[in-house]
Amino acid sequence: MSQHFTDPSPVYASPAREAADWWRHAVIYQVYPRSFADSDGDGTGDLQGVRQRLPYLRDLGVDAVWLSPFYASPQADGGYDVADYRAVDPMYGTLLDADAVIRDAHALGLRIIVDLVPNHSSDQHEWFKRAVAEGPGSPLRDRYHFRTGKGEHGELPPNDWESIFGGPAWTRLPDGEWYLHLFAPEQPDLNWEHPAVADEFRSILRFWLDMGVDGFRVDVAHGLVKAEGLPDLGGGDQLKLLGNAVMPFFDQDGVHEIYRSWRLVLDEYDGDRIFVAEAWTPTVERTALYVRPDELHQAFNFQYLSAPWEAAELRRLIDSSLDAMRPVGAPATWVLSNHDVTRHATRYANPPGLGTQIRTAGDRELGLRRARAATLLMLALPGSAYLYQGEELGLPDVTDLPDEVRQDPSFFRAQGQDGFRDGCRVPIPWTRTGPSYGFGDGGSWLPQPDAWGELSVEAQTGVPDSTLEMYRRALAVRRELPGLGAGTDVTWHDELPAGILRFDRPGFACTVNTTGTAVRIAAPGRMLLASGPVTVADGRLDLPADTTVWWAV
Repeated sequence: MSQHFTDPSPVYASPAREAADWWRHAVIYQVYPRSFADSDGDGTGDLQGVRQRLPYLRDLGVDAVWLSPFYASPQADGGYDVADYRAVDPMYGTLLDADAVIRDAHALGLRIIVDLVPNHSSDQHEWFKRAVAEGPGSPLRDRYHFRTGKGEHGELPPNDWESIFGGPAWTRLPDGEWYLHLFAPEQPDLNWEHPAVADEFRSILRFWLDMGVDGFRVDVAHGLVKAEGLPDLGGGDQLKLLGNAVMPFFDQDGVHEIYRSWRLVLDEYDGDRIFVAEAWTPTVERTALYVRPDELHQAFNFQYLSAPWEAAELRRLIDSSLDAMRPVGAPATWVLSNHDVTRHATRYANPPGLGTQIRTAGDRELGLRRARAATLLMLALPGSAYLYQGEELGLPDVTDLPDEVRQDPSFFRAQGQDGFRDGCRVPIPWTRTGPSYGFGDGGSWLPQPDAWGELSVEAQTGVPDSTLEMYRRALAVRRELPGLGAGTDVTWHDELPAGILRFDRPGFACTVNTTGTAVRIAAPGRMLLASGPVTVADGRLDLPADTTVWWAV
């Protein structure tokens, strides 16, 4: 008897919003609103577009939707430069649109998590504009990091820190003072030692909690507190946003006092609401400090995101992640793509060692095969999983965008990041044909490849072996087996050949071939799902290269 991966997926509704500890095993889908769906034909995605596509996300089988920033912003860094934390930027809609998204999501059984950007504001924030206008000595300058420069006439930056986007982390004003910006000059860092900053963000939290949001993703959660005296870095290494080096402006112990105060605010509200930290730290053990019981709930597992497609390293990172979270009682999180890194279908299409910002398309077929296998591996692990819009379509990065259309601020500054984040932010395709493949009626703010239509939701829906249907079926199976995302343990099997992984969960097994050749192994049980064509006969499985299989045991 043989079994083949051909069954289309059934659709399962999300669980009730009131389910306790839903976040410990949730699948959370990141929406980058500018690139998700455009309701008014201006070429830019918006909140009404998100609202119209919520049923798609419900039917996909996710539990929650994380919205990247839609606040009032000059858009110097894709909305991560916030001018008003209590207003919606007109390009995305209005506060009424945000309210409608939250209400409709809840009616569909989905939760809404919004981005919070506390490390820096926009230079168009009222605080900063007044601080600049009032000049040296203004009390408002204490809410940021203003300093006099070094050198005979203060002509040198106050220290040697560099911007993550390249160039100095300091900009000098005409009045002679310098201000700190770890990112773009349009993003001045807030001074979290000032009580007004802490008071303001507690108020911002309450504003959106009162609107009904179910949680916050905390941008640059590791960056709010700087080392005392802002000491020189003293080294020549180029800084990267997506890195884990020890730095005097990242992962300082003082951030934990901030998050303990935030947790008190969150716990005033019902509904099991959560924080998730974007915290790049030197080790998973340091990451675990952010999710102690009186602080945040989850932290992104960037060590896992950066892992090569290699069995021993994947196993090591899975074990170290689970081991680090267990003592603090927090779930592990798993993520393969987001708005800041090359999509994993393209990362895996290229040789290892190129990092998370890749300039070449690589071997598309290989990348997609590995990406599908990596997704099933990730969704089989205990804890919470994060998906990035379009990965369920198997979208690659767009690596050949013309320079004249790029908008990533790091692209325009010397050194810094590679400036290729635009490639993962190209608007996603919904239909085979039409203007912008169904994204909207007025084109798209970044050009889509000509082949985008065949990767669209329309093209893949109902096609049994499509990547979209694999995701739908995987999320349905994950819901059918409620213990799959729960717990903190996996049981490994060591008797398999090199490059092959197998772990068991209660009633479940997962086998993964990370090698480039097929391997024959014993079938552990009844096949539930495979990332590619698989045949089981006489209790034996020919596990193809770069393939993951789920089993009921």
